[in-house]
Amino acid sequence: MKKIYNFLIISLLLIFGSNSIQAEEIKIFYVDIDKIIKESNVGKKINKNIQSQLKKKNKEWEKIEGSLKKRDADLIKQKNILSKDELNKKIKLLEKDIQNYRTEKAKFSQNISQKKIKATSEMVVYLNRILGKYAQDNSASLIIQKKNIIIGKTEMDITKTVLEIFNKEVKDVKLN
Repeated sequence: MKKIYNFLIISLLLIFGSNSIQAEEIKIFYVDIDKIIKESNVGKKINKNIQSQLKKKNKEWEKIEGSLKKRDADLIKQKNILSKDELNKKIKLLEKDIQNYRTEKAKFSQNISQKKIKATSEMVVYLNRILGKYAQDNSASLIIQKKNIIIGKTEMDITKTVLEIFNKEVKDVKLN
C-alpha cells in the first residue's frame, strides 16, 4: 500500500512538473484579422472599388426612381381622363416596372455582397499562409484572433507586423 502511495505521489509530481516546464515554452500571440483586411492596401483597394460601383449604380437608380415617380404622378393626373381599362393597363405596367427595378437592385446588392465575400475569403487564405509562416519563424505555439481576447499584453499583439508582411506579399486580389 505504501509503495502505491509513493508511486502516485511521484507520478503526480512528474506530471505537474512537466506541465509547468511546457507552459513556460508556449508562445501565444494575437492578431486583429478584421483590421488587417480593412487597412491593408488590398483591402482598401477592394473597398474603394466596391464603393465606386455602388456610387455609379446609385446614380442610375436615382434616374430610374425619378422616372417611375414621374410616371406615377402622370397616371394620377390622367386618372379622370383615361378609361378604366387603359388606366389599369398603365398601372399594371408601372407596377411591373417597379418590380423589375426592385429585382435588379436586389440582384446587384447580392452580387456586390458575393464579390466582397469572395475577395475577403481570398485575403484570409493569404493571411493564413502568412500567419503559418510567422508562427513557424517565431516558434509560436498559438495565434488567436484579437476579438476573442479579453485582456492581453500589447507585446503579444502582432497585428502591425503581420499587416506590414501582408502588404509586402499580397499585391492584388481579384474582385470578380
